[in-house]
Amino acid sequence: MKKLIAGNWKMNGSVAEAKALVSALIEGTKGQDGVDVCLCPPDVYIPVVRAENLPAHFGVGGQDCSYHGESGAYTGEVSAKMLKDSGCDYVILGHSERRQHHCEGNNVIAKKAEYAHAVGLTTIICVGETEAEREQGLENSVVILQLIESIPPKANGKNIVIAYEPVWAIGTGKSATAEDVANMHGVIRNYLQEKLDNPDSIRILYGGSVKPENAAELLAIKNVDGALVGGASLKADQFLAIIAAAK
Repeated sequence: MKKLIAGNWKMNGSVAEAKALVSALIEGTKGQDGVDVCLCPPDVYIPVVRAENLPAHFGVGGQDCSYHGESGAYTGEVSAKMLKDSGCDYVILGHSERRQHHCEGNNVIAKKAEYAHAVGLTTIICVGETEAEREQGLENSVVILQLIESIPPKANGKNIVIAYEPVWAIGTGKSATAEDVANMHGVIRNYLQEKLDNPDSIRILYGGSVKPENAAELLAIKNVDGALVGGASLKADQFLAIIAAAK
C-alpha cells in the first residue's frame, strides 16, 4: 500500500501562510504520486486549502469533530458532516492533546468516529502512552485498551487509519527508538488482524517529533505505513523531505 504522510498544522497559520505552504507542496511534489498526502489545517483554513489545485494524491483533513452529531445548539462545535461539506477526506481523532487538554476519553473518540464514518470521512485515530506509563511497562496494555475502546464497531480497512504517537515524544524533540516503534506497531498490527475486517489494508502511522533527520529510518520500519507530522508539516522544505523519505 502507499504510505500516507499527514500534516497536522494544529493551531497555526493564516490565509496567506496556508496558500503559500500548499503552493510550495504542490510544486515540490509535481509528477510524484507514490505517496498519499493529507493536510490538516485549522477548520477555518480548510476551504482555503481545498480551493488550491490539489493533486489527486493530496487529501484534506480536520483536526477533530464534534461528539454532538450533525447539528444543534452546541456553540463552537464543528460536526463531521460540516467537515465533509467543507471538502475534507479525513479527520484526526483522539490526538493526545485532545485527550489531555480536553479530557477526551476513548468512548468520546469512538462516538466521534461513528459520526465521521457515517458521512464518509476516513478517521485517523491516535493512540499512545505517556512517559510514566512506559516507565511502568504499561505501554502495550494502554495502547491496546485505547484501540479496543476508541475504534467503533463498523470500522474497517477502508475507513480508519491508526496513528501511534507516544505522548512523551510529541513536541518534545524526543523520538522513540526504531525498536520501540517496531515493537508497538507490531502490537497494533496484531490487534487489528485479530479484531477488524481487511486489517492488512489499515495504515499505521508513526507520530512524535517526525522530522527530515529521522523520517527515512522511521518509515523503513516494518508496519510503519506513514507518519503523522506536527511542527515539520508547517515548513514546506521539511515536509517535502519527509514525503520524499516515504518513497
